[in-house]
Amino acid sequence: MRLDQQVCRERMTAARVGYLASTGSNLRPHVVPVTFAVVGDRIVTAVDQKPKSTIALRRLQNIAENPLVAVLCDNYDEDWRRLWWVRADGAGRMTDDQAAREMALTALASKYPQYRVDPPLGPTLVVTIRSLTGWQYGDQTDSEPPTARHQ
Repeated sequence: MRLDQQVCRERMTAARVGYLASTGSNLRPHVVPVTFAVVGDRIVTAVDQKPKSTIALRRLQNIAENPLVAVLCDNYDEDWRRLWWVRADGAGRMTDDQAAREMALTALASKYPQYRVDPPLGPTLVVTIRSLTGWQYGDQTDSEPPTARHQ
């Protein structure tokens, strides 16, 4: 069953993990899990200090070459009546603007306690949402409300 815009926004806002999909000039899809926050009509994320093999991340290069991205959140459950997903399609850009970066870090810290102690030091990505699409199994009225978790 297709989800309306309000439900899509609510589920995306509550989701703990998203998957950022990008493609660069090589046209190869690249998908990575990200922490993120929804702020108005934008999704914000930042590169944090968790160990990475390089700081020249493919996602950053891809977005510099092609700003079109998607962010997907979902809920999987063995009870398939609880399945849902929400996808935001939009345009991503890295920001050097200090006010935009502070807004993103504040939003991320309010969602993820880890960032209150150790805020991301890397680049900040802002995705302007152009469309939200979502789906769930059935109407889910006969079961508990779906959660915003990913297993």
